[in-house]
Amino acid sequence: MTPGQLALTSGNYTAVTKFILLGFSSYPDLQDLLFGAFLVIYAVTVAGNLGMMALILTDSRLHSPMYFFLSALSFLDICYSSVVTPKLLINFLVSDKSISFKGCVVQLSFFVVHVTAESFLLASMAYDRFMAICRPLHYGSVMTKGTCLQLVAASYTLGGANAVIQTGNVFALPFCGPNQVTHYFCDIPPLLRLACANTDTAEVVLYVFSALVTLVPASVILTSYSWVLVAIGRMRSAARREKALSTCASHFLAIAIFYGTVVFTYVQPHGSTGDTSGQIVSVFYTIIIPMLNPFIYSLRNKEVKDALKRKCHLHSFPC
Repeated sequence: MTPGQLALTSGNYTAVTKFILLGFSSYPDLQDLLFGAFLVIYAVTVAGNLGMMALILTDSRLHSPMYFFLSALSFLDICYSSVVTPKLLINFLVSDKSISFKGCVVQLSFFVVHVTAESFLLASMAYDRFMAICRPLHYGSVMTKGTCLQLVAASYTLGGANAVIQTGNVFALPFCGPNQVTHYFCDIPPLLRLACANTDTAEVVLYVFSALVTLVPASVILTSYSWVLVAIGRMRSAARREKALSTCASHFLAIAIFYGTVVFTYVQPHGSTGDTSGQIVSVFYTIIIPMLNPFIYSLRNKEVKDALKRKCHLHSFPC
C-alpha cells in the first residue's frame, strides 16, 4: 500500500492541487547540457516540420495523397512535441517544477489526442502506399481528396475518444498523498502510481485501449507493407523496384521506432521497467521521433529533394 493509500484509509484525505514533475532532476550536473540539447531538438523539430508543410503546400508537384498525409504528420509532430517539450525546457530553468492539477489534465489529454492520431495516421499512410503500389489502377478513384480528409479526421476523432477514456480513467481516481511525478510530463503510468486507490481496473483500461490504438493500426501497417513487398518483388523494372523500396523503407523505419517505443511504454505489465528507463524511452517518441520524421520521409525521397532544389534555385540559395 502506498503512502497515499494509507492516508486515505486513515481518513487524512487532502486532495492534490498540483503535481511536481521531477523529470531529469536526478541528474543535477547535466541540467545545462540537457536544456541545450532539448532546445536544439525542439527548434529543429518545429523548423523541420514547418518547412516540410510549407514545401508540400507551395509545390504543386507534391499535391498528392502521400504528401497530404506527410503534411498532416508534420502538423501532428509539432503539436504533440509542443505539448511536452516547452514545459520540460522551462523546468530546467526554474526551481518550481510544479504543474497545476487542471494543467496536468489538459497536458495528458492533448498528448493522448495527438499520439493516438499519429498512430492511426501512420496506418492511413501505409494504406495509401498499398493502394499506390498494389492497386495503381484504382488509386485515383479510391484515394480522393475527400477520402484523405476523412482518414485524417477519423484519426483525430479516434484520438479524441481515446483521450476522453484515458484521461477520465486516470483522474477519476483520488489523488491525496505524494504528488511527485517521476517523469517530465503528466503521463499515465507515473500518475497511476500516485493514486490513493486500487488501480487494477485503471491499469486494465490503460492496457486494453493502448493495445487497441497501437496493435490495430500496426496490423494494418504490417498487412499493407507485406502486400507492398510482394508487389515490389514482382516488378520487372529495377528502377521502379528501387524507388518503391526506398520510399517504403523510410516509412517503415519511422513506424518501427514509433510503435516500438509506445508499446514498450504502455502495453506491458505495471512496474516492469524503472522510472529512468521509462523516461528515456519516452524521449524517443515524444521528442526525438517528431524531429526525425521530416528527415526520414524526405532524405530518401527524390520528389521531395527535387522540390527542395527547385525552391532553393528559385530563391538563389545554395542547395
